Amino acid sequence: MADQQIPGLDPTATPSGTGCMECLAREGWWFHLRRCAACGHIGCCDSSPGQHGTKHAREAGHPLLTSFEPGEDWFWNIETDQYYEGPELAPPTAHPASQSTPGPQDRVPQDWEQQLH
Repeated sequence: MADQQIPGLDPTATPSGTGCMECLAREGWWFHLRRCAACGHIGCCDSSPGQHGTKHAREAGHPLLTSFEPGEDWFWNIETDQYYEGPELAPPTAHPASQSTPGPQDRVPQDWEQQLH
């Protein structure tokens, strides 16, 4: 799907931070990070306990998410359950490579793998 056909996609929107906004506010942790392609909101993936990326997408009506992991450049539409190619987004396109995955490092429980969805 060409990016012109995706309502609300804004390649100039900058990321809201380097970690999941909700997890950081609630002392939580995440497995992987997702970026809203419409507004730049950073949330955690659906395998994470909070699943904040998709929650934001549904609540805001911003269906297109992209990975915020180093080396990944895919887009996912939560309404159609399909991958898409999209435009290059405003940097940064991933969390810092030095940031732990899962993260943040000081909040990840020892049994984190058992807590994944």
